[in-house]
Order: sequence, then C-alpha cells, then structure tokens
Amino acid sequence: MSSPVKTITPLGPVWETRDPFLFCVHHQDAFPKGNGQLGPAASLEGRAMGQDFDPRADWRMYHGHRVPGFPEHPHRGFETVTIVLQGLVDHFDSAGASGRYGHGDVQWMTAGSGLQHSEMFPLVNEDKPNPLELFQIWINLPKVKKFVEPHYRMLWSEDIPVVRSRDEDGRLTSTRIIAGDLGGNQAPQPAPDSWARAAENQVAIWLIAMDPHAETSLPAAGVRTQRSLFFFEGLSIKIGQTEIPSYHAAEVQGDQPVSIKNGPDATRILLLQGNPIAEPVAQYGPFVMNTREEIQQAYDDFRRTRFGGWPWDRRDPVHPASQGRFAEYHDGSIERKG
Repeated sequence: MSSPVKTITPLGPVWETRDPFLFCVHHQDAFPKGNGQLGPAASLEGRAMGQDFDPRADWRMYHGHRVPGFPEHPHRGFETVTIVLQGLVDHFDSAGASGRYGHGDVQWMTAGSGLQHSEMFPLVNEDKPNPLELFQIWINLPKVKKFVEPHYRMLWSEDIPVVRSRDEDGRLTSTRIIAGDLGGNQAPQPAPDSWARAAENQVAIWLIAMDPHAETSLPAAGVRTQRSLFFFEGLSIKIGQTEIPSYHAAEVQGDQPVSIKNGPDATRILLLQGNPIAEPVAQYGPFVMNTREEIQQAYDDFRRTRFGGWPWDRRDPVHPASQGRFAEYHDGSIERKG
C-alpha cells in the first residue's frame, strides 16, 4: 500500500488547515501569579500592549491591556471552536451571554449573521502560576448558513469522551473526541447549524496523546475527507513508513487507515478532518463570506448595527476570581459546573 502521507509542512504561529477548517492557533502561556485584578503580577514594561504576540516570550498579553486575552471584537460567517486544556477563559458577547470555562472544556460558537464577543484569560491564582493552553479552531459555514442566528454551546470536559487503547507492548494512546466518532465513542453534539452537525460530513476533532514508542491506528474515513495531523509536541513520529519531524503537519489520505508509531518522547497530535464545503472563501479579518462584496457588506453592517452593540461596562470584562465554570446562554438558561 502507498504511503497515506500527501504533504508535510512546518507549523507556524497560525496553522494552515484544509476545508472545511479555516485555521488553527495554539496558545501556550506560562502566565505568572495573578495581581488580585486577574492580570499578571509582573512588569508589562517593553511589551507591545494591545499587540503582544512576541513568540520569544514565555507569555503574552495578546490584545489585553489589564488582563490577557482578546477584548470585544466581531465575527460573521463561520464558527470558533475553543479547546481549553489548562487555565480559564471568560466569555462575554453582544447578545448578553457570558460564561467561564477551562480545564478541558470546549466552547463551540456559531457567529452566523454577526456577533461580538470577548475572550479574556483571567489569572485567578495569586499564590501560584496560571498556565494556559488552548486551541482556537475556525470552521467555515456553507453559504446557506452564513446568516443563521448566533449561538454557542459548551462541551464540558466531563462530557467529552476519551478513548484509551494499548498496543501489543501495553503502551497507551489516549484520544479525546471533541467532534466526530471513534469506535462508537461519539463526541457531544456541536452547535446546531454547524457543518459538523451532519455525520455524513465526516468532521472530526481529536486530541491524541501517545506514550513513548506507542503505536496506534486511525480508521479510514471517506474518499472526499480532508484529514490533517498536527504534530505539536514530541520528538518524532512515523505515519506509515514516513518520518514526520517535530512541529510539523501531515496531510494524509482520508480514505485509508493511518498507522502512527511514536518516537522516544511522549507525543501530542491534533487531528482535524472533514469533507470540504467546496465553496468560494472570501476572508478579511473577523469576517468569512463567499465574495468580496459580502465582506464589504459585513463591514457596513457592523458599522451600522455593531451586531447588537456591547451591553457590558468594559471591552475586556471578566468574572470574579471566585466564579466557577458556568455558561449563561442567549436564551437566559444557565449551566453551572463549579
């Protein structure tokens, strides 16, 4: 059988993805102790405040000035999937919804016709560091769904299945199923208008962790399915007989089983797959549509309506340090996780 690997590319600050995905960003920050106001108890001197993306730094403020994160900003025409492995995210949006999630939780947000939101990273621990690790993945919406009503759904850590398997030598591979199905283990449902909602679209988001020298295999999907493996932690892996360097992505055949053999270090891999939407993509900043004219209309609509305005008293709102994990949705319903 020929190698399932089609291309190998290095990972940059923003990871190149395949249709139906738009891109992926991996944030990993060794945030220090908090200062009592949910910001860092450390000097901010020398930072490009509001544009702090220095890849040499142990941690970044991003667009935040007091609290790290991304203050109020708009989106239209696509979805964000935010996977928080360590740390916390405080969510607020222009429809009046809010929440706090982290420690394995996932937020699946459909921007649809237009929504403003903020994503701040509160440093709640004043007596110890506040490490943060998250992925934000953008997934496109087809033309018929570009103007659906905005929506978000929490996939709580406790509800996300983890599939554990051991090879012939007892070495463990753990796969966290954020979207899709693996061996009958079905992820929680994504947002209702998502391309991932229909099983025939073959959308999967899996986080794979492998013991040193562990071996595992992934089942085949469909002949149209685009499948990429992002090897972001570890020394070396082999996909089939092809060596994949550390911090590289491998695009693989969707309709072939994929064998993975790990090298001498513990390894983590992000899998993104799905059948393509196969429509024109026009993207500019926070808007993803099908034509340039629709992008211009999105900017005109935002200037006119502010996508419902901003009902909060600051652009970078945060919840109190004592607040547990929760979600208050656009319909007023509340989920609390403590």
